[in-house]
Amino acid sequence: MFSQGQLTFGIIFAIVFSGTIIYAYRKDFNLHQKYYKGSLWVLLVFIGFITGIAAIKFLLGY
Repeated sequence: MFSQGQLTFGIIFAIVFSGTIIYAYRKDFNLHQKYYKGSLWVLLVFIGFITGIAAIKFLLGY
């Protein structure tokens, strides 16, 4: 389905992209700790809200 060159490019791109993302995250880690302190709770509330909506839909049979 893919040529050898396309597969090679895809693998190299994925490795370089992942490395760049990891490097950028580690570089900004201290800023993330400072400015996004309560964001985990926001994420948990959002996931709980979506789960609640799905549970209501499942229980009511829609």
